[in-house]
Amino acid sequence: MPNAFRALYANAYVMLGLTMFFWGAHAVVARFSVGQISPMVLTAGRWLGVAILLVTFYRADVKEGLGALKRHPRFMILMGTLGYTVFNVIMYQAAQFTTAVNMSLLQGAIPICVLLGAFLLYRTPVRGVQIVGVAITVLGVVLVATNGHPERLRELQFNIGDILMIVACAFYAGYTVKLKDRPAMSGPVFFAALAIVAGIASIPFLLAEIALGRAQLPTFQGWLVLGFVAIFPSFLSQIFFMRGVELIGPGRAGIFANLVPVIGAGLAVLFLGEPFGWHHAMALVLVLGGIAIAERAKRA
Repeated sequence: MPNAFRALYANAYVMLGLTMFFWGAHAVVARFSVGQISPMVLTAGRWLGVAILLVTFYRADVKEGLGALKRHPRFMILMGTLGYTVFNVIMYQAAQFTTAVNMSLLQGAIPICVLLGAFLLYRTPVRGVQIVGVAITVLGVVLVATNGHPERLRELQFNIGDILMIVACAFYAGYTVKLKDRPAMSGPVFFAALAIVAGIASIPFLLAEIALGRAQLPTFQGWLVLGFVAIFPSFLSQIFFMRGVELIGPGRAGIFANLVPVIGAGLAVLFLGEPFGWHHAMALVLVLGGIAIAERAKRA
């Protein structure tokens, strides 16, 4: 590895900053993919691309990942299917109906869903201040989901894309909570095993899309979307995030996730020209503020 790249690889802030940028850009690219490639083709192609990259650069880890899959089949299948495939399927479906700004801001609900999931599954203590943080974040999510009109809750008027994105966040939060039970193995091996599962699990969704006549092969721009999603939010971000955790620990690294809705919303406005209303700004403040309060109480 050249010295310049070695220096970057040794810098946790560079690794985590790039990871959050790729994850924030993911929602924007997902929205841009509408009309360029169908959701299930994108999901299946994404994990096929990741598999090719893993075999190219981490062949030994892929082999060991297959062994881990055989040793822990139920856990690996559950994590790879729900945390990777199902999350992506729902997210790309949500992109058909809502904006990238909304998708980015709603991802801010993931840390709160993790907090609630940890309490429900493991009875992890939740402080009163954390509950306040959860309530503030939920208020921000409601502002986004109702397009700045909370009174619509009485009429149950929601954008189906926003609802799907909230469901997707719940799936990813469940995956994050269950990482506590991850078998003892290196990060690359664990990622390789889950990527293999995700690729296999995406096939039935792709076949269903084809059977329904909704499959769309990528246009030229669709191929660019597919390449970006496979390389950056899927492959490099996992490698970079694992490196960041290795350098400064999971607690400090996890705080960087608060940047994802900020980056995603900014990129959506900048590159897609999407409107950014007062309710988006207020939701951003509420979501990040609620997470900050919950995290501070957690550290305390």
